[in-house]
Amino acid sequence: MYLGIDLGTSAIKLLLVDNDGEIIESVSKDYPVSYLNGNWAEQNPMDWWNACYDGLKEIKNKNKIKGISFSGQMHGLVILDNEDKVIRPAIIWCDQRTVAECKELNSHSIDIKEITGNEVLTGFTLPKLLWIKNNEIENFKKISKIMLPKDFIAYKLSGVFATDYSDASGMSIMNIKKKQWSKKILNLMEIKCENLPSLYESFEVIGKVKNDIANKLGLPNSIKIIIGGGDQAVGAVGVGAVKEGILSVALGTSGVVFACSDIFIRDEKFRLHSFCHSNGKYHQMGVTLSASGALKWWVEGVNKEKNYEKYTLDASKVKPGSNNLFFLPYLMGERTPHNDPDARGTFIGITPTHTKADMTRSIIEGVSFALMDTLSLLKDMNIPIDSIRISGGGSKSELWKQILADIFGHEIVSINSSEGPALGAAILAMVGCKEFSNVEKACEVIIKETNRVKPSKNREIYKTLYSKYKKIYPLIKDVYKVIR
Repeated sequence: MYLGIDLGTSAIKLLLVDNDGEIIESVSKDYPVSYLNGNWAEQNPMDWWNACYDGLKEIKNKNKIKGISFSGQMHGLVILDNEDKVIRPAIIWCDQRTVAECKELNSHSIDIKEITGNEVLTGFTLPKLLWIKNNEIENFKKISKIMLPKDFIAYKLSGVFATDYSDASGMSIMNIKKKQWSKKILNLMEIKCENLPSLYESFEVIGKVKNDIANKLGLPNSIKIIIGGGDQAVGAVGVGAVKEGILSVALGTSGVVFACSDIFIRDEKFRLHSFCHSNGKYHQMGVTLSASGALKWWVEGVNKEKNYEKYTLDASKVKPGSNNLFFLPYLMGERTPHNDPDARGTFIGITPTHTKADMTRSIIEGVSFALMDTLSLLKDMNIPIDSIRISGGGSKSELWKQILADIFGHEIVSINSSEGPALGAAILAMVGCKEFSNVEKACEVIIKETNRVKPSKNREIYKTLYSKYKKIYPLIKDVYKVIR
């Protein structure tokens, strides 16, 4: 059996599968996020580890585990001192404090965009490290190890200081095409190569579970630790998006449109991310920072309810366009295509006649339009689109899938599992333990398409609505700076 561990923003999920990829057990443990100063976001890495440890204790068939691998929230900055103690809370992916640092790095004489193939963004790891250097110099001086969230869990389990190419791609420290740390960027930051983890492919074995951990948890000490990858690349493995032409749409807290490529290619305007894939190749993706997170804010945060089915049922009775109401889902700023940390969530066109159902539908439509921004860029790059597979919490909504199909103008495909990153991590563990020869072969056997949602007669209506949606941000982007 194989264990996939998905370290998410709000919870860690442990998924145990058999040799055929069938799910045997699933355990989930929550932990908090600290939101500070409006748009800062931090977590205690020990909360992740304690949740993982407690989850491992609950797995009943742990004595049959052959390999463990990981999926993890990307970009988070975890720093340890020379005694392996956490120096400060991790600054996580959605944190927006590093506007000044990004401007400094993107305008530096060392062309970081050319080295990494990507613009430095506020969510990435390098500007967070520079922020620590600029604002917490004593903490910066203590740094012995710099790691990403999932790598902290792998380190606690194995004692091996490692990361993978897919997760490291989002740090703005690695030459992604060459798959190696950039000495120029390391020198700029006054950090040494030994402060960074060794680099592996996502499906490679880095070691075994430590004896003391194995003994405490009742795990076999022969369990192999496979490093895994960033949540989007591993989630793509979990839906079988490991070949050119198969796209993945992940409707999690954030929303991602993800495309595979056999070679490294990039958007020359740096509006998309060009990263390493967990299958050993490359991918392009665009990110909207608030997807299902926007709907959660509306249902749970504003309305203090949890009945999502009722909200989406009511929204399904509203006509496309939500009675001329638009929503820009920029609750935590936005990445693709605007790269604007000042952007904010915005309703446009509210009147006294609008209802709660109108607003719910406009949120779903707004997130879908934001994802269409990425799909449009991929089309401009002539990325082949043969199949679009969906995953994440939002994929449970038939309404959302239909709206996406209508806006995208493509069928939206569901698969035989909704586990996404956790299953992808388990598949990487299987490949690392030689259950399959490679990631593509594993996905061919384990991942199957189930049903398809085709574009409806509303397709033409949504074409017109999307053209209107695209005009809103350019008109009001300067207002966001005033608000800030």
